[in-house]
Amino acid sequence: MIMVDYIQKFILKRFFPFKDWISDLKNPKILQADIIAGVTVALVLVPQSMAYAQLAGLPPYYGLYASFLPVAIASIFGSSRQLATGPVAVVSLLTAAALEPIASSDPTGYIAYAIMLAFLVGLFQLCLGLLRLGVLVDFLSHPVVTGFTNAAAIIIATSQLSKLFGVSVVSQEHHYQTIMMVISESLVSTHTPTLLMGLLAIFIILFVRRISNKYPSVLISVVITTLISWYIKFETNFGGKVIGVVPDGLPSIQMPQIDVTQLVNLGTVAIAISLIGFMEAISIAKAMATQTKQRLDADQELIGQGLSNLASSFFQGYPVSGSFSRSAVNISAGAVTGFSSVVTGLVVGITLLFLTPLLYHLPQATLAAVIITAVVNLIKFKPIKYAWRVQKQDAVISIITFFVTLLLAPELEMGIIVGIVLSLASYCYRSMRPRVICLSKNKQGIFRNSDANNIPKCCSISVMRFDGPLIFTNAGHFENEVIERVATKPELRYFIIDAIAINEIDASGQDMLNSLSSRLYDQNIKLYFARVHKPILKIFVDTGYSTGQWKNHFHRTIDGAIESAWSDLGCTNISPPFCTSEICPMNRDTAGLSSIYEASIKKIKK
Repeated sequence: MIMVDYIQKFILKRFFPFKDWISDLKNPKILQADIIAGVTVALVLVPQSMAYAQLAGLPPYYGLYASFLPVAIASIFGSSRQLATGPVAVVSLLTAAALEPIASSDPTGYIAYAIMLAFLVGLFQLCLGLLRLGVLVDFLSHPVVTGFTNAAAIIIATSQLSKLFGVSVVSQEHHYQTIMMVISESLVSTHTPTLLMGLLAIFIILFVRRISNKYPSVLISVVITTLISWYIKFETNFGGKVIGVVPDGLPSIQMPQIDVTQLVNLGTVAIAISLIGFMEAISIAKAMATQTKQRLDADQELIGQGLSNLASSFFQGYPVSGSFSRSAVNISAGAVTGFSSVVTGLVVGITLLFLTPLLYHLPQATLAAVIITAVVNLIKFKPIKYAWRVQKQDAVISIITFFVTLLLAPELEMGIIVGIVLSLASYCYRSMRPRVICLSKNKQGIFRNSDANNIPKCCSISVMRFDGPLIFTNAGHFENEVIERVATKPELRYFIIDAIAINEIDASGQDMLNSLSSRLYDQNIKLYFARVHKPILKIFVDTGYSTGQWKNHFHRTIDGAIESAWSDLGCTNISPPFCTSEICPMNRDTAGLSSIYEASIKKIKK
């Protein structure tokens, strides 16, 4: 019975999360706010989705297909109430990069492969969500994403230059080679009417944004340039390229065609799109959840994104994700629940049913302008500069990811792979070499880094702090650090480990401690531990390390360990002929006898 209840709760939570907000729609104010926000987002989404479909190498109306049901599905089954899902720039670029090599051998199957890619992305995200494996996204570190996003934004913007200048070139092996040819061709063959139309669209977008962000700058630009294109007969009189005929009606439901021979090629890219797309979506969702104080479930969001991509594939769309710009519009327009995205999907559906003839004269140069102005804001180098201040290695990884992505485009996944490998290698190196410092008391009686603060060290007692877990990757480093410090102090009798930062230990670390303790003991040096965490101490107890001859070697504080060493030495009245450290047993007071000191030294040397 308990198991049945658990399964029911799991199903309700995973597949009916909208039950948490659907009752809020009974409030007329919330319902009105969601409707207004949904319509507002749709006004931005309709032109954007067509532009991004063009970026993905698809006919523009496929962007509308991907903006119909997927938008609503993501909000119904996700955990974020304001996240606006649909076609986005980076995912569209990744789609084009994945399909271009295939299109060269099978151009007729381009659309089918795009739909298949959406299916693979959705299936992968859904599996990750159901298996609660959203933590895999953590492998994409912020420096890697920053470097990749900056490079992707530049690639996206430059990929639209040919449409802006009205020229055509043959795609080369690498993106930068294609752009060089576009620039060369533009110097001699620019289609002036197309360039003027594109520049006008950019001017209108930037001008409206400068007046106020509340106005739909993209929609205004699209309406104005479309009217101009219709009035001057841009296509027939000037030879300009327009959207042309957009099939009216909703997309029919179809089972995606799965080409087994392309599973390997598209599978790798599908994983990259899944992780990059979801990381973008969850970052936006987290930012909005902080603002709205709503609970966010990353695994549930994966399920929502996965189902939205599956819906996109069944309704002839391509991969989708959460959008920064449209989510900002959604929340600023007053969206309270996921119903706002349902309204957005309905407005796109109405557009497909009744408004497609109005899109015929929309210049393709305008869509290029929409993309360029949208991705310019993605180019941000301040995070790299900030990372340099925090951790120089992270900044270097971000810069390498940036250049690798630029140079190897359209093989964009290689930039991500290189970034992930470098991040993991950097993490492994840091875990292999945690910070190790020697501690001594300053004049205020506080333990500080003796080397950094120039505090005298005791000749008989050393205190060392190890800032990291004691595991197989750094056990040798720990041992070498201890031995090196022992070798520099011939009179050393007690080596105290401040274990406050050691929060994990494995079998390799434990074996190393057993061996090290025995070797030090043979040299008449005792290894003490202070401030050991309870889980670590339990391991010491279970393995017998804290019993027998090591029974009294564990202390709650560093001072306690030092007091035990003083007591064991029995030299609290010895004068300080050499050592000046306040923690040194040779410097407890100045009333001692030199004969006792000499006797102690002889005992140590034995």
